[in-house]
Amino acid sequence: MSAPAPGELLLLSNVSVFYDMIHAVEDLNLKVLEGEIVTLIGANGAGKSTTLRAISGLVRPASGTISFRGLQISYRPPHEIVRLGICHSPEGRRVFPEMSVTENLELGAYTRSDRQKIAEDLARIFELFDRLKERRSQPAGTLSGGEQQMLAIGRALMGRPKLLLLDEPSLGLAPFLVQEIFRIIAEINRTGTTVLLVEQNARQALRIAHRGYVLETGRVTLEDRADRLLVNDEVRRAYLGE
Repeated sequence: MSAPAPGELLLLSNVSVFYDMIHAVEDLNLKVLEGEIVTLIGANGAGKSTTLRAISGLVRPASGTISFRGLQISYRPPHEIVRLGICHSPEGRRVFPEMSVTENLELGAYTRSDRQKIAEDLARIFELFDRLKERRSQPAGTLSGGEQQMLAIGRALMGRPKLLLLDEPSLGLAPFLVQEIFRIIAEINRTGTTVLLVEQNARQALRIAHRGYVLETGRVTLEDRADRLLVNDEVRRAYLGE
């Protein structure tokens, strides 16, 4: 097994994923460096969510390799991948509606046994998300869409990830909440968590990201620094509505 390049946290090499006969991801190559926010942009069905699911072990690649800190994780089960330091906040939030906010957050630490640090992280999540602190005893199903999204991100953070996978965190939210969610993502990154972000709101994603990849029908068609993608004519026409 080769050592990762300096600063390299995640590396996907020629990864392909099928759903039955559908080629969802095809020979995908990407990397994420320690401390970055990297965003994947593209139309619906481009393979963005499938890429995150492959990284977190929810689907298995048909070919290619996924390496995390130089360790191949392509065929490891999801709970092992969480223990290694990759946590996934999926599209659609998927909170447990009958359980309280606090109970949902505690589930995010299910692979951990360090009770004192879990309590410290819970306090940190409530500091990051004031709305959740106010509603800590409420059933998660009574929260607004924005609050449930905050809960889904907070639950993933309770796993103490080295790499946080975020799938469509702003989907369906009011504009003022979209701004709040992106502010929080940037803050999470500033405090030391690397982020791989899938997001339909390409403009907002590129504004907070360091680098970006454009996916079309399961393939990377463009990669660059985020600030360059923001002014790229092709990206502006296809994804920024200009």
